[in-house]
Amino acid sequence: MSSFQPGIQPDSRIRAFIEEGAISLAQPPAEGQIQPASLDLRLGDRCYRVRASFLPGRERTVKNRLEALALHEIDLTRGAVLETGCVYVAELMEGLKLPRGLRAAANPKSSTGRLDVFTRVITDRAREFDLVEDGYEGPLFIEISPRTFPVLVRSGSRLSQIRFRAGETRLDDRALANLHARETLVAAAAPSFQSGVAVSVDLSGFDGLIGYRAKHHTALIDVDRVGAYRASEFWEPIPADGSRAMILDPGQFYILASKEAVHVPPDYAAEMTPFDALVGEFRVHYAGFFDPGFGHSAAGGQGARAVLEVRSRDVPFIIEDGQIVGRLVYEAMAARPEALYGAGLKSNYQGQALKLSKHFAG
Repeated sequence: MSSFQPGIQPDSRIRAFIEEGAISLAQPPAEGQIQPASLDLRLGDRCYRVRASFLPGRERTVKNRLEALALHEIDLTRGAVLETGCVYVAELMEGLKLPRGLRAAANPKSSTGRLDVFTRVITDRAREFDLVEDGYEGPLFIEISPRTFPVLVRSGSRLSQIRFRAGETRLDDRALANLHARETLVAAAAPSFQSGVAVSVDLSGFDGLIGYRAKHHTALIDVDRVGAYRASEFWEPIPADGSRAMILDPGQFYILASKEAVHVPPDYAAEMTPFDALVGEFRVHYAGFFDPGFGHSAAGGQGARAVLEVRSRDVPFIIEDGQIVGRLVYEAMAARPEALYGAGLKSNYQGQALKLSKHFAG
């Protein structure tokens, strides 16, 4: 296998990994499956409703655990509805045979997170979700748990994505500050650098709205249909009432937006921390990847807000305009991607402000 440079591996290397067998595919790559710094993962033919979420542990494979925990098998080739409150484990079309020195990490796609569909990738003998160890060889599986809306999926549906890393990729706070001085990573008067760049919530209003609250007991959403649904049937708009504050109710799911416009330079990628106990007992992001070029002028952007997928935990929690809710971690690319997010790609969220997932019209 050809050598690879330290950093997040770009689209050209992902194509090479497929050609060289480090990434195996049950079917040829789909259009747009290879992103600037990640690979979309596709559901395979079978899915299992399971009693509970699990990790296989050092001595077992995922199939070993499914033999004990699966309630029934679901054929995804015909399409299947995954119900809220249930846990499913599906085969993925992609498998890995990583060379030594290469590891990977997965995250839900942006559109998956904005539907409040919780996903995590699992490998054989894993002790952690979403992380693939250096040199791993074997199949990939995905845990799926719709939290608010029932969803229709099928073989080939893309709910998650994976990145490949070599060496130390993460920028420390000093490097972040230097990069910000050159590139303006976030449009903030005095950005905070502490294990990443601080991101705050905007509750001042976007055309009179501060966000959306998900409705319950709705119709299902086909994850492969774009612009097919009316937002009013699934979401309750939250008007800006001048208070610049709101209470997050436990068990509710919200779509909000960051106060800062985010820029990801072409030679870097970013990731949002999904939960930061230092700023409150709530999750602010399910889908954490920001590709090179997101919001950046090199890809035709002028900054893009980070959409926040917010779910409070056990207690009501008040958040206020400008309150820090999460942090962006930046990582160095091994090489500049051949394509940047938003530059010639069918990128749904370049230049976004407060925006629902691509499934909703308008």
